[in-house]
Amino acid sequence: MGSNFNNSTPALPRDPLAAAPASTPDVAAPAPATSDVPQSASLVRFRSCRWMQPAEDGNAEFCTHREVKPYAGMAGFDADAWCPECQYYKLRRAPKKRSPDDYSY
Repeated sequence: MGSNFNNSTPALPRDPLAAAPASTPDVAAPAPATSDVPQSASLVRFRSCRWMQPAEDGNAEFCTHREVKPYAGMAGFDADAWCPECQYYKLRRAPKKRSPDDYSY
């Protein structure tokens, strides 16, 4: 059993920060709080999809497609897990502007 252990290597320090050489901390100004947080490509894709149900009445947004909803659920939908390669993706349609003449009965 003694041959399974390598005792010739130096012991590693327990705290990796303690072993690092001391350097002067960079004084950085705090980043300004903006709403321009970069979103993942799958979240952008999800928000442009026809099957996206927007957040309302305290519920989070989720996918309403009949093949996705039973598995993903309504509470903890993760667009990064479902949307990158989704085969059910359809672009959300813009509503057509209708003239008052179209409403004649």
